[in-house]
Amino acid sequence: MRLLESAPSRYDWGIRLLTLGRAERAYNHLTAQIEPGWRVLDLGTGTGALALRAAARGGEVIALDVNPVMLAIARQKAELAGIADCITWREMGAAELDTFPADNFDAVCSGMCFSELTPDERRYALRQTLRLLRPGGLLLLADEVRPQRLWKRLLIAALRAPLAAVTWLLTQTTTRAVPDLPGLVEAAGFEVTEVRVGLMGSWAEISAKRPKREIK
Repeated sequence: MRLLESAPSRYDWGIRLLTLGRAERAYNHLTAQIEPGWRVLDLGTGTGALALRAAARGGEVIALDVNPVMLAIARQKAELAGIADCITWREMGAAELDTFPADNFDAVCSGMCFSELTPDERRYALRQTLRLLRPGGLLLLADEVRPQRLWKRLLIAALRAPLAAVTWLLTQTTTRAVPDLPGLVEAAGFEVTEVRVGLMGSWAEISAKRPKREIK
């Protein structure tokens, strides 16, 4: 994914190709849970796919990304959609989540961001996300994941090799699937409420919430 960001204007096309359209359906499903007036944080917004959907549902969105060109494209999309006033764009990454106050958001969403983070960064981002959400607040994730069974990993790698090669040539895109993303979410203290798996176990959509009473 980092290499795809070197060609931001082709980012959306690359995501559709890599996920066979699954990402867009996932984003629609996840953001359908957002209610008008909610404060929403979009981590690793890219070109704003989740942020725009959340704002269109009436959310007050803060969208983060480390790539200024990606953010510029996202701003243009918001202006064209007439929802620019509903989204605040910030050039920052997961390492700076500790700058936000606790219990500040009703929902945190992220699409294909955790696959760009190191294992330590993933754990940190999830801990911070738990802190940032109000009790009962939602975590909404969609990302590439690593199937648990070796034969599935090998089969997926073989089936996707031609697609990955074409995607690389056209958009300089690479991906890094996350092992056991639902388990990481639970280990951070969230209550996982829904996991939808697709693409032969290589894609996951996760809905979780911060418990209203923290588990000691």
